[in-house]
Amino acid sequence: MPPRINLPPVTRILLIALTLQSVLSAAIRYRQWSADSEIVIPYLNLIPQLSLIYPWTFLTTTLVESNVFTYGIAGFTIYYGGRYLERAWSSRELAKFLLVVSLVPNALCFATLILFFSFTRNEHWTLTTIAGTIPLQISFLVAFSQLVPAHTVTLFRGLLSLRVPRFPLLYIGLVTLLALTPILTAASLFLAVYGFLTSWTYLRFYKTVFPDLDSSNQPQSLRGDSSDTFAFHEFFPAPAKPFVAAFGSAVFDALVAVRVCAPFAADGYHHHQQGQQQQEHRGVPGGARAEAERRRALALKALDQRLQAATAHSGGSRGGQASSTPPPATVSQPAPAATGPTVQTQPAPVTAQTAMSSQPGQMLGETSYNPDHEHEKGGA
Repeated sequence: MPPRINLPPVTRILLIALTLQSVLSAAIRYRQWSADSEIVIPYLNLIPQLSLIYPWTFLTTTLVESNVFTYGIAGFTIYYGGRYLERAWSSRELAKFLLVVSLVPNALCFATLILFFSFTRNEHWTLTTIAGTIPLQISFLVAFSQLVPAHTVTLFRGLLSLRVPRFPLLYIGLVTLLALTPILTAASLFLAVYGFLTSWTYLRFYKTVFPDLDSSNQPQSLRGDSSDTFAFHEFFPAPAKPFVAAFGSAVFDALVAVRVCAPFAADGYHHHQQGQQQQEHRGVPGGARAEAERRRALALKALDQRLQAATAHSGGSRGGQASSTPPPATVSQPAPAATGPTVQTQPAPVTAQTAMSSQPGQMLGETSYNPDHEHEKGGA
């Protein structure tokens, strides 16, 4: 029997929908192909001038690829990225995330093309097809930047090392180059930029996060991620970070002033000094296990100290009694050692970063962990 592919439900549905819709699109294009005109499918893809009567295209167009090359990249991204995030977050949270990063970038791209048409009066903008998994792909890269911000991906056998937060901007640059070729449409660049901004905004301010077991005085619903490692300027190279940080702070203060965004709490779960540690524990699979192992190690250490103190006290008491009472004639046996192993012989607790690096090849290739995100190898 062939090995069974174990895929979470949402990832499985995405792959099935991507395959069916892409095959259907290819069949329609093949049947209606003409050398004199460009074929558009307004009831499957989102086309500003034709798709308003088909509102479902704002969602379905995300899972339609027009050629084998983009379909292969989309399938690879969804298979590995969707499976990883679904197991890290839950199926419900991944479904909500995918809904947001599909609808919002498509709607913003639709509005942008209409705006360009109103300025230029060129119908090419309103007949441009908005389709493809580009918003999902860059959103997955942003999500990985949140979960493993300190990891470095080594490519080409060490010739190039890049931190995970560098990949979204590199992806946008790659999409920009491919948009100049027939592989991608002119709307692809807008989809990449809007997907990047939408996914970061959702994860930064709105996504529901797992509760912190160490804190008892926290709100019932926790949303967003205020850690410094997930700030907007962390996606940019070091020379541009001060300018991007200043601009981002000004925009955030303006949004808080008009009550579009809520200011982050100064303490509790979103404390900036503990942002990176909390992010690793709640976002990375194995974080709960690492916390349990840490507590178990502390408990074993306390128990070992108590056993040693009790043994020493018992030995002192027997020594005092021996001074007044003659020892028995039988040969004394050595005192039994503590039944449990001491804390020095316990296995090292599994940390969140160890859990992430134990299977690096499944998701990010060859990775390494370097918490000092200010010093980057290879200009990353």
